[in-house]
Amino acid sequence: MSRRNRIFVGILLVYVLGIAFLLYRIVLDLDPRYREATEEALVETAQVLAAFVERDVQGGVIDTDALNATMKAAYAREFDAQVFGFVKNRVELRVYVVDRNGRVLYDSTGRAAGQDYSGWRDVALTLAGFYGARTTPDVAGDTGTAVMYVGAPIHDGDGIVGVLTAGKPTQSFGQFVEAARRKILLVGIGSAFAVLVFAFILSIWLVRPFGLVGDAARAMTRDRRAGSLGRFVRQVRRTPRALREAYRDMRDAVAGRSYVEDYVQTLTHELKSPLSAIQGAAELLEEPMPEDQRRRFLGNIARETDRIRELADRMLELAVLEQRHRLAEVDAIDAVALGEDVVSTAAGGGRGVQVRFRVMQTRETIGRKPEIEGDAFLLRRALANLIDNAIDFSPDGAVVELSLDGNEHGRGSRIVYRVRDHGPGIPDYAGHKVFEKVYSLQRPRTQKKSTGLGLAFVKEIANLHRGSIVLANHPDGGAVATLTLPRY
Repeated sequence: MSRRNRIFVGILLVYVLGIAFLLYRIVLDLDPRYREATEEALVETAQVLAAFVERDVQGGVIDTDALNATMKAAYAREFDAQVFGFVKNRVELRVYVVDRNGRVLYDSTGRAAGQDYSGWRDVALTLAGFYGARTTPDVAGDTGTAVMYVGAPIHDGDGIVGVLTAGKPTQSFGQFVEAARRKILLVGIGSAFAVLVFAFILSIWLVRPFGLVGDAARAMTRDRRAGSLGRFVRQVRRTPRALREAYRDMRDAVAGRSYVEDYVQTLTHELKSPLSAIQGAAELLEEPMPEDQRRRFLGNIARETDRIRELADRMLELAVLEQRHRLAEVDAIDAVALGEDVVSTAAGGGRGVQVRFRVMQTRETIGRKPEIEGDAFLLRRALANLIDNAIDFSPDGAVVELSLDGNEHGRGSRIVYRVRDHGPGIPDYAGHKVFEKVYSLQRPRTQKKSTGLGLAFVKEIANLHRGSIVLANHPDGGAVATLTLPRY
């Protein structure tokens, strides 16, 4: 059994033991709770009967004839009471009366008349003015024959002249205790089994986070043994993120998340325009026309074909990126070198627009190499997309600026790239749409739209790197894209 499976089984075992202990405590507590309820009822019964007997007390002498007649009539009654599924057809209440010396004057069972009960707790405490109660088995050593007794004082004027004790065999409510125990055990075991089955069904999704924790722990142990404190700290910092990503994978798997329908609809919608242009040009080419017009229509077909190919490539690329959710590996990337590389590539095909790069650092960070945590290939693509977008919206002879803010902002510091153009800026109606897939604005110089996937691609890369991307108008004109990334 693998380590992660042992952990999972261990958790289930702890759960089962916890449920077993809880059921044990509940079942064990049933009998005392029923005894408390029975004793409370006996207190009221004893007080009522004592008040009944007090009516016949004269000169300190207790007359039990009326009580005797009442109890005989009660024992002789025939009834059939259905109490929560149990049948009760006889009175099991016991009553005895003692005088001020503790001698039994009356016993409803007929077994204790004349005996000295002054030593019993219910009698002794009640005669002394306190609450008296006891539980005593009819057969010594046999708890199944136990009877609960509660005493109530019999008054004559201001003095206590005797005690009336009401008793109830515990066997009379024992059947309710046993029934409650069976129901609790049945419900508890059934619930535990249902949870175990549910946990087993979900185990294929739950095992993955435990595996990630184990992998992270092993990686941290290796880093610590290697003496790399920095890598060890970074691994600790990444562990919560790994768990969040594992949960997201589990959620997506359960929900059956699919992008097929969305991408088919988007691709179909975007292909309509270039296909219509190709169809129109092809139909016109069937007619006789001058050579220069024929070349122009053939050029239109070539451009629209390139547009379809670019759209399909970008859609596939974006779909793959959206499904990743996490970076397989992260490296320390030189932020300055990355910016210089992207600008160098863009300067060679700037289409009449100059591209510049500058680094902004405080005095404390000058000379220190700012590094980004991420995938160099994807980050290069993101910056290249931002620069290409800025070039498309810049007039001829304008300048596109890529700047790097290498300032540190304390714990969890970030690195910020800013790409600014000097074009017309972003219209108000488009401010909240620029990162939507296939949404595009007309380029000022060509009056054509792009695939509308470049900024969506940049946004996915930023999210993948736990960063952010914002596109807004610059106060001095043009637009500025701000890409914020974590430091390594």
